[in-house]
Amino acid sequence: MIAKGLLSTRHPVLAHIIPMRRCNLSCSYCNEFDNTSRPVPLAVIQRRIDLLSRLGTTIITTSGGEPLLHPDLDGIVRRVRSHGMLAGLITNGYLLTVDRIRELNRAGLDHLQISIDNVNPDETSKKSLRVLDKKLQLLADHAEFHVNINSVVGSAVRNPEDALIVARRALELGFTSTVGILHDHGGQLRGLSVEQQAVYEEIKSLGKRSYSRFNDFQENIARARPNDWRCRAGARYLYVCEDGLVHYCSQQRGYPGTPLERYTKDDLRREYLTTKACAPLCTVSCVQQVALLDNWRVPQLAPLPIGEVQSSKFQV
Repeated sequence: MIAKGLLSTRHPVLAHIIPMRRCNLSCSYCNEFDNTSRPVPLAVIQRRIDLLSRLGTTIITTSGGEPLLHPDLDGIVRRVRSHGMLAGLITNGYLLTVDRIRELNRAGLDHLQISIDNVNPDETSKKSLRVLDKKLQLLADHAEFHVNINSVVGSAVRNPEDALIVARRALELGFTSTVGILHDHGGQLRGLSVEQQAVYEEIKSLGKRSYSRFNDFQENIARARPNDWRCRAGARYLYVCEDGLVHYCSQQRGYPGTPLERYTKDDLRREYLTTKACAPLCTVSCVQQVALLDNWRVPQLAPLPIGEVQSSKFQV
């Protein structure tokens, strides 16, 4: 993935697809779910996966809502793998069983991530270690795919030290561990308190199994400082919603808002070169991580209206 991304800038590295906006939980800080949506038909999702493959996408991660509510999730994973792309899954973990884990093994899932917000459920979140620990043990015993547990710090979390307990349990079970910083409803920065910063630093120091070496941008986020980086959303990272529209990310839905069927290499080139006004205070880690491949490359230019392509001496 890294070699392909360094050699060529003309393809998306990561795409998130949303086959299911409905969720079985209702975490108070989350703006990515509803309680009524029906699953997107498998044939429609498979068509979108085919289109992303034509654009040269390297990784497709299925998210939501809660993707385990989709009745054909295994078929989605199989379609991704049939194109030779890596298949990821972001889930709250509640619906995992031994049978579901084995089905995901057979489908070829490469990577699964669960974010756990606290040790005991509260009014903010039910994604709690006490509730999910048995699910984590099932994953440790049966999963043939990589598992990452993301612990969370931020203003909505009542007990910052819970994140450290979650991270230690993840490592104890043989998983990798990351730490996320909660953003506001626009995906923008919320600085950490002194206590939260101490927890964040301790989690980062837990060991080599952590992905923290790819999260240096979080040093500024933790201290409420803007980051100087080149967001390549809409080019190297695509967020494809349940309606099949391409957006910058989960927190900037509506931009560019182009149907995937009409998204072309020209769109990729335009967004690769377009400055994103939300970038300095962004906390969306997957977009920041993908951008690491290209932060050293050509500078970005001022935004243009959707449908136009930058005219630039820089070759992308």
